[in-house]
Amino acid sequence: MQGRLIYLMGPSGSGKDSLLQAARAPLEAHGCRFARRVITRSAESVGEDALGVTPAEFERLEGEGAFALSWRANGLAYGIPREIDDWLSAGQDVLINGSRGHLEAARQRYPDLLAILLQVDEAVLRQRLLARGRETPEQIEQRLARSRELQADVASSPLPLAGEGPGERAGQADTVILDNSGPLPHTVSRLLQLLDEMRRCA
Repeated sequence: MQGRLIYLMGPSGSGKDSLLQAARAPLEAHGCRFARRVITRSAESVGEDALGVTPAEFERLEGEGAFALSWRANGLAYGIPREIDDWLSAGQDVLINGSRGHLEAARQRYPDLLAILLQVDEAVLRQRLLARGRETPEQIEQRLARSRELQADVASSPLPLAGEGPGERAGQADTVILDNSGPLPHTVSRLLQLLDEMRRCA
């Protein structure tokens, strides 16, 4: 049976990297594979466990067909290795760190993907962005404004919340909201519950 692509996305500071790190072991125990992104930035960059390459290296890899998915955002290029297709064909679910802006293109290639949108209370998001110290206050406010725009899009097209009952299983929704405003272990537990529901609906 074909595996399913799990497309995790969320605004900067929503805690995607922390969630991926915390959920890696329990999800792998459930048979879910993790794809390591290739990004045009320094390998010493703080954040996710990604493979850093130069823009020229990225262009070469992309031209050679090394990526199943690739996109540009915030002055960087991102690629998902082609090996995810082998994992999916082998019946393994695969979780990737995706981009909201590239979601529709990803859906065209993987029509059955499960999109998970991390949502964070704005006060919590501002605190996290300030704590990591990567941006100026002005840049943080710009990120918060983009997050509000994203939530406005969600409000205009309501999405089910993860863990809100048997009637809102992953198999019945294109996108599921996963709140990450509280303790990280709580979010990990709800993510595991969501994927269990997805398998039962398969």
